[in-house]
Amino acid sequence: MTEVATARRSRITPEREAELYEAVLDLLREVGYDALTMDAVAARTRSSKATLYRQWGGKAELVAKAVRHSKPGGSADEVDTGSLQGDLHALTLRSDDCEMEQSSALMRGLAMAVHGNPDLLQAFREHLIEPEMAEFRRVIQRAVDRGEVRADNPAIGFVMHMMIGGFAARAMIDEQPPTQSFLLSYIDAVVLPALGVHTD
Repeated sequence: MTEVATARRSRITPEREAELYEAVLDLLREVGYDALTMDAVAARTRSSKATLYRQWGGKAELVAKAVRHSKPGGSADEVDTGSLQGDLHALTLRSDDCEMEQSSALMRGLAMAVHGNPDLLQAFREHLIEPEMAEFRRVIQRAVDRGEVRADNPAIGFVMHMMIGGFAARAMIDEQPPTQSFLLSYIDAVVLPALGVHTD
């Protein structure tokens, strides 16, 4: 990126950026991805469309970054409890039940939109899926280094799939939002045994 482009992109303050992302999420909940327009975001946030396009390039990147921004702060490197169970529980407890319910509803709507919007899928991969996979890989690698998980365990490659599956299936099968209690039980009953970790 050129210095000029970097300077242009850095004009929005972190507070203003957070405000914009919250407005985008509100619009997403109200109208869904397909009906969300940059005009509507500009009107809701009293911004110019030119500013939005200059900062984010388009709707897909803006939405993906807004969803990423709404996720709990911190990284896996800040969560090191000394055990895989402790780390996975700590990562889960970063979101309370209310945040999980909102996130679940938002992700259900966006999952449908991803199928018809390759640009949204690409933005989600870049800003959400790949960073989260990298985070889980770091957590699992620490468990391997500690001797908790065998390096050749085939379930290692499916940890992210298992976590997303439990989160999504809660609404589809049980018709209830995911909760901390449900996800902690799911981790202990499904994810850890698959990785060969025995819990008390």
